[in-house]
Amino acid sequence: MNNTRVLIVGAGGFIGGFIARESLRRGYETWAGVRATTSRRFLDDPRLHFMTFDFDDPASIAETLASEPAFDYIVYNLGATKCANFADFNRINYQYLKDFTEALRQADRVPGRFLYMSSLSALGPGDEKGYTKMTSRMIPQPNTRYGTSKIKAETVLDIASWLPWIIFRPTGVYGPHEQDYLMMIKSIDRHWDFGVGYRRQLLTFIYVEDLATAIFDALEKAPAHRKYIISENRAYTQTQFRRIVAELLGRRFVIPVRLPLWTAWIASVVAEKIAAAKMQASTLNSDKFKIMKQRNWDCDISDAVNDWGFNPRHSLREGLAITIDAYRKEKEGGKKC
Repeated sequence: MNNTRVLIVGAGGFIGGFIARESLRRGYETWAGVRATTSRRFLDDPRLHFMTFDFDDPASIAETLASEPAFDYIVYNLGATKCANFADFNRINYQYLKDFTEALRQADRVPGRFLYMSSLSALGPGDEKGYTKMTSRMIPQPNTRYGTSKIKAETVLDIASWLPWIIFRPTGVYGPHEQDYLMMIKSIDRHWDFGVGYRRQLLTFIYVEDLATAIFDALEKAPAHRKYIISENRAYTQTQFRRIVAELLGRRFVIPVRLPLWTAWIASVVAEKIAAAKMQASTLNSDKFKIMKQRNWDCDISDAVNDWGFNPRHSLREGLAITIDAYRKEKEGGKKC
């Protein structure tokens, strides 16, 4: 183990577990920043250290940080993609980050590099006429609650010149244990492929291990105060995605079903209202509808390539092969995927 110390805030989820694994693989002293209620399903490596935060008590964050020496790298991966109470997007995605960065300064624990996990959704819709690629320099115009909360969080860092931050805006992240793309895989496994809208849609993806690798490559090599789009360097149509998944599953016949946008909108509104009445977050909601409606997710990764040699190792087919293999094993074992 080398002397580099890493804190991963929001380490308990799908992406966080892979970030922790990559950090350990590099020989870093790795700390998982979690809440008391965080599941440790993906954090079972005995080499991990834990730091427990109460993000609803801002004063305690500085005290917790002060209990350890400053970290070389901090990866801030904490966030919410769907909320039962829409105000929680602002509380979790914006206010928690603001409180955490202020605590770093208060506790005198400013790291050597700080990487914030934003989202491509922070940029809003791309060019849906000429299908030009989205770039890191385009003016953000988010059209979802989630995307708005992410760009608002980015502004916290924009004015924090004292913090050597890097911002990642990853596209669709997939891999073993991820749930949204798993729903699509399960549907194709049952011989159905549901899509929304009739116009051409370009989709982009990044395999979770490539994202984790990119995080530490950037922390080690990228200049501070830069924002990067993270994606495989090509786009796919819904048909291409379906064919790859079907081939990997061994499904010769898959029925593509294209629904008009208005039916998806109605379904999203109804699902969101039912979930709100139950005080639960709904996978299908108005944000999800706007994401499904968006036709162009193609993006330019040249800044990351030029600045620190970003080069994702897995094509969509290769990443999906690993993902589907994990799905099959968990399906056979009767476990939750």
